[in-house]
Amino acid sequence: MRMTISTDGFMNLVLEKAISLGIAKTKNEALRMGLLSFNKEYGLVKDVEMELVAKKLEHEERKMKEKGEKFISAEEALKPYKHLLDKI
Repeated sequence: MRMTISTDGFMNLVLEKAISLGIAKTKNEALRMGLLSFNKEYGLVKDVEMELVAKKLEHEERKMKEKGEKFISAEEALKPYKHLLDKI
């Protein structure tokens, strides 16, 4: 996701201070670090990998619904590879 952020006053001062102290190389990096600290303090996203997978699945489900496609079972999806699975 791309976004434009306008900073001035105190926010800009904090970002510039982070750069001048060598904490961050750029304002973007400082903002990313701030978001990570924000998440750490408030525990908004506990299991990052699970959250990303869930978000991806929701996206795929939405796309399939829009196209009128249906889910197939794991068994059906693996049917073409049965000969390989038998070797395991």
